[in-house]
Amino acid sequence: MKFFGTKAARASARPALSRGWSGGWTGGGAALGEWPASYEAQVRAAVLGNPVAQRAVRLVCEGVGSAALSATGGAEAEAGEADRARALALVQARSGGQALMETLAMHLLLHGNGYVQILAGADGAPAELFALRPERVSVEPDARGWPMAYRYRVSGSDTRLAAEDAAGRTAVIHLKNAHPLDDHYGLGCTGAAAGAVAIHNAATVWNKALLDNAARPSGALVHEPGADGAAMSAEQFARLKAELEAAFQGAGNAGRPMLLEGGLSWQALSLSPADMDFVGLKAAAAREIALAFGVPPMLMGLPGDNSYANYREANKALWRQTILPLADKILRGIAQGLAPWMPGVALGVDLDRVAALSDERDAQWTRVAAADFLSAEEKRAMLGMGGESGEGLPPNRSG
Repeated sequence: MKFFGTKAARASARPALSRGWSGGWTGGGAALGEWPASYEAQVRAAVLGNPVAQRAVRLVCEGVGSAALSATGGAEAEAGEADRARALALVQARSGGQALMETLAMHLLLHGNGYVQILAGADGAPAELFALRPERVSVEPDARGWPMAYRYRVSGSDTRLAAEDAAGRTAVIHLKNAHPLDDHYGLGCTGAAAGAVAIHNAATVWNKALLDNAARPSGALVHEPGADGAAMSAEQFARLKAELEAAFQGAGNAGRPMLLEGGLSWQALSLSPADMDFVGLKAAAAREIALAFGVPPMLMGLPGDNSYANYREANKALWRQTILPLADKILRGIAQGLAPWMPGVALGVDLDRVAALSDERDAQWTRVAAADFLSAEEKRAMLGMGGESGEGLPPNRSG
């Protein structure tokens, strides 16, 4: 089974793709002005340097990594059960210390692309799945623009990874988010969040500088020349400036009384309401960051965000709208890549074991149990339970 092959029967039916790189790694960062444009710079500013972005990424990726998985389908009887167990073991195993699902979720969320190298054992069957750093991988297309290999570049080393092995089976699984302007690379979230991250980080620097300067706006020393109209000499000005920096500037000197010589008076300065808009601007930037990564702002502890009735509804929205679709994309791609060795095996999240969706499951059980017109077997089928017995069903609550 070939996914990226060049068989003559399929090559003629495939449209030609653009082989030019169109900025899939940066998410269009060139239009962001002075904001970080490269993927590495955006990740450093967001995930490594911004608490809101880091928490949003962790919520999504750790949710994907902690989701209980299930495997269905496959060949009949014992062979199918063995294939399902092998597929789950490959996905849940740690390779080089990395948790596959969590790592791929982070790559897709930030970069828009995820690359999984299938490492074969002595028998030629998959023995390990390893997620490659997406910023190190580039697609090598064929004459018509379809991927035939991947280049992995790190520390001056350039390794060519064929998309398929000699038998035509997938060797590298490429997962990607939809990108409207790129045929080969997916669209990540870092480019969309770069502006909000830059604003939030700048506001943090502003607050830090404010604390370093006595946690209040500065003021001005006003020199009154007196009757003779004499101005301060350069030496007097330099000495006064040095004394102010040494004795009164910084958080450690906050509140210290100032002794002024004759002819000097202190005029305190304050910020206008327009100047104070940066406080609201920082909160708005935090909400935009959470929005870019698909996390309800309520879960980030942002004040004033009560769009959801309660925390439970916000957590359910996170799972339904972000975590589960991302996990489904990853698991479907891995199952397709493993299909030549494990035909028919499907991987998915076991929704019955997702705590955030427990109330939905309870409501479904109640509705099914109250349906008197259904038989016990039909009820079990609706609840996704096998067997022919009615044991284990909830009691009939129809009265």
